[in-house]
Amino acid sequence: MGIQNYIKDVKDGKISAIKTTKNILKEAKRINKDYNYFNVISEDLALELSEKADNDPKGRLTGLPVSIKDCICVKDVESTAGSKILSNYRPLFNATAVKHLINEGAVIIGKTNQDEFGFGSFNVNVGIGKRIPKNPIDKKRVTGGSSGGAAGFTRITKNPHVAIAESTGGSIACPASFCGVSGLTPTYGLVSRYGLIDYANSLDKIGVIGKTTNDCKLVMDVISGYDEKDSTSLRQEIKKEDKVGRIGIIEESLDVDDKIKDKMYDYLHKNDLYYQKISLPLVKKYGIACYYILAMSEASTNLAKYCGLRYGIEEPLKGNFNEYFSKIRSENFGKEAKRRIIIGTFARMAGYREAYYLKAMKVRRLIIEEYKRAFKHVDLLISPTMPVIAPKFNEVGKLTPLQNYMMDILTVGANLAGLPHLNVNGGYVDKMPVGIMFTADHLNENKLYGLESLE
Repeated sequence: MGIQNYIKDVKDGKISAIKTTKNILKEAKRINKDYNYFNVISEDLALELSEKADNDPKGRLTGLPVSIKDCICVKDVESTAGSKILSNYRPLFNATAVKHLINEGAVIIGKTNQDEFGFGSFNVNVGIGKRIPKNPIDKKRVTGGSSGGAAGFTRITKNPHVAIAESTGGSIACPASFCGVSGLTPTYGLVSRYGLIDYANSLDKIGVIGKTTNDCKLVMDVISGYDEKDSTSLRQEIKKEDKVGRIGIIEESLDVDDKIKDKMYDYLHKNDLYYQKISLPLVKKYGIACYYILAMSEASTNLAKYCGLRYGIEEPLKGNFNEYFSKIRSENFGKEAKRRIIIGTFARMAGYREAYYLKAMKVRRLIIEEYKRAFKHVDLLISPTMPVIAPKFNEVGKLTPLQNYMMDILTVGANLAGLPHLNVNGGYVDKMPVGIMFTADHLNENKLYGLESLE
């Protein structure tokens, strides 16, 4: 049953939200023992909200079970961004997106697994003491990151469900691709970041992962909108134009396995879409370097506050403050978090800031202008979402850090430019999903909503 029909039946009294919630909680607990999709299952909150939904079924999402990525705050529910350093942090407030969901009758069922603070493409960089999620189609493979728990559970659950996720450089599109579900990353600023535990402020975007594009749209309509608590929140609404004429195939994205590339062309032909080739040379040449300089620089700044004084896990003070801070951060940040803090701190140091950070900011502007020129000729851009199908854990273990970072080559451009993009499933290669990514101009989400997976 689609979630639209489910919500209608709850409002009409044909289905009990409480019964559905109990079913999905039971399912989540059972699946989590093996697949590790949840860091927290918020049973008490879910039952409380489902009872409200049955008693007052008025909201646009009445009774709909929704999972929340662990970096998005839910009041009184442990929210750690997947990191040991935030263990036992229970926010005193809801993120704006979560508040909108609850106001419209959604049922929050738990916090989903992720790479620590969003640092990864495979969801294997989980925090100390956390468990790595497994692909719902093949447990020997990764879910994709950093929103791996969100995508994995969305694919495997047999109950009505939508996941709220977050993307910095591809953290919605990547796991949606590897797990074979729809993932919508909105225009930067369309959804309030208030209550989001930051990775990189100028890149972070809260979005939606669902079984279908229509599921994503329904929830996106609820969580988007201006918020005075977020200085980057947009006052503009998405544009009404939804007609799609020409689609531009990004030429630089065609340097992938022929089987993956063929799935993209199959999608275009089966949907009778008119296309032409568009070149984005700056994105290919500078996208990865530009993204990681900016993201790591901002991450090192954002994570500086987790030192055990006002924020982060605390211990009895021994020695001087420098020794205390070093001990807290050394013992509670994971390996990848430390790497990104060190690189980001270097890139923004006096003497290096102009050579790296400021130059990357200038390149980012050139990349945005390149996208804008492309949208003068086409309505949407298309590319494979990822250059590979979901790799096996033993394959990921052999990759160098640079090879890990290069996996984002097809997703960082749209994220650097703050452009809305959608992953849909384009079929299967070796029995694993192949994601296809459509990118639209700013505030043109409506042009993405007519696209659906080939299942």
